[in-house]
Amino acid sequence: MKKIILFFALLFCSATVAQEQAQQPSKSNTEPQKQALQQLDSPMYRPLIERYILDELKSVREDQLRLRTDIESRLAQTQLTTADRAITYTTDTINNVFLLITAAASILVVVGWTSFRDIKNKVEDIVNQRVGSITDEYEERLQVLEEKLKERSEEILNNQKKISITNEVHSLWMRANLESDMNSKIEIYDEILKRKPEDVEAIAYKADALLELGQTNVAISLCNQALEIDSDYGYAYWQRACAYAMLYQHADAMADIKMALEYAPNLKNELQHEPAFATLADNQSFNELVNS
Repeated sequence: MKKIILFFALLFCSATVAQEQAQQPSKSNTEPQKQALQQLDSPMYRPLIERYILDELKSVREDQLRLRTDIESRLAQTQLTTADRAITYTTDTINNVFLLITAAASILVVVGWTSFRDIKNKVEDIVNQRVGSITDEYEERLQVLEEKLKERSEEILNNQKKISITNEVHSLWMRANLESDMNSKIEIYDEILKRKPEDVEAIAYKADALLELGQTNVAISLCNQALEIDSDYGYAYWQRACAYAMLYQHADAMADIKMALEYAPNLKNELQHEPAFATLADNQSFNELVNS
C-alpha cells in the first residue's frame, strides 16, 4: 500500500514539474514540445483510487456502528416494555387477590367460621397458590421472550459478520486488480479463500496466476477443485484447458475449451488472443472452432 501511494506521489510530482517546464519553454525547443504533446494518446497520470477505497471502508464501519447502536437501543426498550407490563399485570392480579380474600373472609364470618387461625391458614394457602401460578406463567412467558431475543441477537451478529467478510473480500479483490506481481496476487487470493473457502472465482483466478508462473499441475488441481464446487463455471474449464495446452495434451484441452464455451460463450472472442493456446495453432479442431 505504501509503495503504491509513493509511486503515485512521485508520478504526480513528475507531472507537476513537467507542467511548470511546459509553461516556461525556451524558444529553441517550443516546437518539439508541441509536437510531443500532440502525439500523446493517454493521460500522463492516473487518478488515485486508494482514497475512494478508504472512504468506502469508513462509510461501511460507520453504518455498522449505527446499526449496532440502533439494535442495542431497541433491545433495551423492548426489555423495559416487557418488565413494565409484567409489573402492571402482577399489581392488578394482587389487588384482585386481596379483594377475593376480603370477600372470602366476609363469607367465612357470615357462615360462622370464627376461628381467625383457620381464616389465616386458608388465606395463606389461597395467596400462595395464586401467586405461584402467576409466577410460573410469567416465568414461561419471559423464557419464551428471552429465547426469541437471543435468536434475534444471534441472527443480527451473523449478518454483521457476513457484511464484514463481504467488505473485506471486496477490498481484497480491489487490491488484486491493482497488483501486477503474480506472487502478490496469489497471496491476495489466498486471503480471499480464508474468508470464503468455496469462492470458485478466487480459485480460478489463483489458477490463472499459477499458470503465469508455469505451475501447470497445481493450476489443474485448483481448476478441478473449483469444478467440484460449481460444475457450471466456464472460466474454470478455460483455465484447465490452458494448462492442458501448455502440457501439449491437446485432446483434453479441446474438450475443456468446448465446455468453457458452452457455459461462457463470451470467451470465444479470446480464443485467438490466449497465449496458452499457441500450441494448438496446428490443431484442426481448434482452427475449425476459431473460424466457426
